[in-house]
Amino acid sequence: MRVAVFSTRPYDRQFLEAANAAHGHELIYHEARLQAHSAPIANGCEAVCVFVNDAVDRLVLEILAASGVRLVALRSTGFNNVDLQAAADLKIKVVRVTDYSPYSVAEHAVGLILMLNRKLYKAYNRVREDNFSLQGLMGFDIHGKTVGVIGTGKIGQCFAQIMQGFGSQLLGYDVRQNPTCLDLGMRYVELPELFAAADIISLHCPLLPSTHYLINAESISQMKPGVMLINTGRGALVDTSAVIDGIKAGTIGYFGADVYEEEESLFFEDLSDTVIQDDMFQLLQSFPNVVITAHQGFFTREAFTTIAATTLENITEFEQGLPLSHEVQPPKKVASS
Repeated sequence: MRVAVFSTRPYDRQFLEAANAAHGHELIYHEARLQAHSAPIANGCEAVCVFVNDAVDRLVLEILAASGVRLVALRSTGFNNVDLQAAADLKIKVVRVTDYSPYSVAEHAVGLILMLNRKLYKAYNRVREDNFSLQGLMGFDIHGKTVGVIGTGKIGQCFAQIMQGFGSQLLGYDVRQNPTCLDLGMRYVELPELFAAADIISLHCPLLPSTHYLINAESISQMKPGVMLINTGRGALVDTSAVIDGIKAGTIGYFGADVYEEEESLFFEDLSDTVIQDDMFQLLQSFPNVVITAHQGFFTREAFTTIAATTLENITEFEQGLPLSHEVQPPKKVASS
């Protein structure tokens, strides 16, 4: 199949080419993000391969359908950037990568915790400047602290296992209880209790209408003063404005994020020679108790190998008319009474 691959970087090509050796598809790479103005470049392709910040809304899908595209292959787990109902209406199938190294994101979340707690970013810069003072670098023992895990799927489970190794007490919140997490000693509670008791809160849930702005002014007001909040899930799980207010008020003592709700105009690009126009992002990263990374939690060799392999397998299943192992269906419509 001819596949237009959007939002590609050298590392994408490297892993996709290696995986494609077993499939033989014609992959046409584009650095551009998929948007309405760039969608026509997929003309003549039967599939597009997209990433998390590509816009796959109804208008884009209509342009793709008119160009002959019949498949959207996400090389990501999240699919909130795709209008699934529009895709179904236009007879375009949508597939995704349902599983890749959960350790990659879980370990990155722990890295953010250690970075914030032990002020590693400050210590690194000080020593490079021959400043060996310890003033202002004091942290706390993670051992014995209460860690709240919101979302205990595969990534949340890996994160909980690591934190249990530190000797932390685990609280969990999810619509389903994970038996492995229960075996770790995790106690499942409702969100208000988790917010009130946790010293560290880490978000590992998907972005759904029910989880949009899960962290907001009301939920922050329920948290323990000085709490550490970590988000390696999706940017819009967090109301950034409310987090800024929480930092100013001292309720949020530390904030670490690998995602940002308006990241599509920032992340994965080198903007070092430009003036960033996002005032909220600029304010957020100006705080000394905030660490932001540019959506790199998934960025490991193991994860990329799996992402590329699954993506190409998804495309081959579609080409051969096989059942799609990782198809994403639109939500079922509720019948009116």
